[in-house]
Formats: sequence, C-alpha cells, structure tokens
Amino acid sequence: MPGALLLVATPIGNLSDTSARCVEALRSASLVACEDTRVTLNLLRHLGIEKPLVAYHEHNETQMSATLADRVAAGETVAVVCDAGTPGLSDPGFRVARECRRRGLPVSPIPGPCALIAALSASGLPTNAFRYAGFLPPKSAARIRFLEGIRDAAETVILYESCHRIEKFGAEILGILGPERVLCVAREITKLHETFLTGPAHVVIPQLSGVNLRGEFVLLIAPSGFVL
Repeated sequence: MPGALLLVATPIGNLSDTSARCVEALRSASLVACEDTRVTLNLLRHLGIEKPLVAYHEHNETQMSATLADRVAAGETVAVVCDAGTPGLSDPGFRVARECRRRGLPVSPIPGPCALIAALSASGLPTNAFRYAGFLPPKSAARIRFLEGIRDAAETVILYESCHRIEKFGAEILGILGPERVLCVAREITKLHETFLTGPAHVVIPQLSGVNLRGEFVLLIAPSGFVL
C-alpha cells in the first residue's frame, strides 16, 4: 500500500503555535523533507522528535520531488516542511504535491501558521477578497509594471518582500499608487518585536526608515478607493 505525503505547516516565529496535528504528523513520518536541515532540526529537538532529514529546497526541488514521490509510492510517510509557515506558498512544496497527485498518491495538508493569512487578519484591510502575489521580481521595471496593473484593484493585494528591497519598493508604491493608497506592512509576526504599520502610503512608508529592517516583510495593499 502507498504511504502518504504530508504538507506540514510549522510556526512562523512563536514555537507555541505548533499544533498537536503538526507534532503527530512529524512523529508518524518516515522522514522529513525540509528547506534547511538546521532550522528543522532545531524544531524537532524542541518537540522531542528524532527523524531522518533530507534537504528539499529551491535548488533541488525538481529532482527531489520524484525521489520523494517514489518513497511515498513505496509505502513511506513523507512530511514536507519549510523553514516557517505552510509549504508551497513561496516555499518548496508545490512540485512534490503535483508529482504525487499525478501518480494518484495520497497528499494531506496539516494546516497551521501562514504569514500572509496572519497579516491579512490583523491588518485592518478588507478580507472578503484578496490576491496573493508572493515575491515580486527583483528588477525595478518588473515591480513597476506590477504596481501599474493593480492601480485599480478591487481586492487586497498581498506580497512578500525582503529587507533589502522594502524601502525601495515603498518609494515605488508612492510613485505609482499615490500617497493616499492604504497599506499595511507587517514584520516579525508572532515574535517579540511584532510590528504592524497600517495607514496611507505617505504615512506608512516613511516609518520604514525607523524599523529594524531584518527578516521578511508582508506587504498588503488595500483596494483602490479604500479608506481606513
């Protein structure tokens, strides 16, 4: 009988957010496929779990997806985790899930923390409809084209951005979407220095220069015409 592929969401910061199902899934797994074995090893040690680890990241994802699917087909339970949050959302996970679906193998989500959903829920921006765009291309021209395309968006747009580009991207938002467009910038969600900046772009963007620009940011752009 085939095993199963488990896509296991792990904490985005606070380890107390580890769910009982996450612990159960990791304990039941034959092996754990993870982005960074050092990060996952720390989590497993915190949970008192010992499992074989195998690297599964953006540089070997295509090759490893077939290998992991082979192990599921052979009857093993393979747990896939990313460094933080839900596998497959701007992190490895999609390709192995697709490979298992192609072969008719069981794939089960073990839901839990997700930075974009956590940020959206606390942002104060509309939640009835949203568009998740992940990380934008690093080149300024591509980001500007994207912003021009959402100038009249009717839904909240959610992006991830690195600490290296957040200030520059903020300046591009001011230039393309204007100073009154409502934004929320979230960082260090669930951690000690959790920060949410919400308001018009001309208020939020200047505050970024006073923030400790480390880690990754969740940037939410309100629908056109929205007033906080």
